[in-house]
Amino acid sequence: MKTVVLLSGGMDSVTAFYEVAREHEIVAALSFDYGSKHNANEIPFAKLHAERAGIPFQVIKLDFINELFASDLLTSGGEIPDGHYAEENMIRTVVPFRNGIMLSVACGFAESLEAEALAIAAHSGDHAIYPDCREPFMQAMATAMKEGTYARIELLRPFIAMDKTAIAKRGHELGIDFAETWSCYKGGSTHCGTCGTCVERREAFQLAGITDPTSYLATPPIPKGPGDDPLITDH
Repeated sequence: MKTVVLLSGGMDSVTAFYEVAREHEIVAALSFDYGSKHNANEIPFAKLHAERAGIPFQVIKLDFINELFASDLLTSGGEIPDGHYAEENMIRTVVPFRNGIMLSVACGFAESLEAEALAIAAHSGDHAIYPDCREPFMQAMATAMKEGTYARIELLRPFIAMDKTAIAKRGHELGIDFAETWSCYKGGSTHCGTCGTCVERREAFQLAGITDPTSYLATPPIPKGPGDDPLITDH
């Protein structure tokens, strides 16, 4: 199918980009600049992978999100919390209905390109704190996209039942250089190593048994998440 891929430049979306390319014709890769602290770090990697693959790359600005929405993920918000990705304090990084807004815009973009599908890298690890990453939401959006377009756009979500560790393994199998991806929410020039997304990234590589190519400012023991075993230490 002719498919548009949501490509943020993070390790999930980059892996999804190459996974989808194995089975479908990617007609465009799409990023959103919505004022997050890490947009400036992620988007260049999204562009790199799309251009390397010869795929048209588009960035859509959603300035109103940073101006009007409340979230510490945004440059207009407070500081990014440290800790495990699944902890309650990470709810501060939720951007209200972000995926709903982006999928709606991307669906219209996809139909305008005469595409048949739209792919997103939402995964099971997101579900704890992001309601718009959970499968019931994705099913609802998939129905809305199909019923709301003449092209009956399909919503592909290849990683919805996978966690970050499985995605790291899949990306490794696909030969992805994860140094060419970005995770840290804080927006510095180097991954901090302590925010929720850095912790999740570090943990995924360790549990997958894959060398982590990322440079971090700090690598303290990975904090225990809800229901997890004791602390994981770097080795």
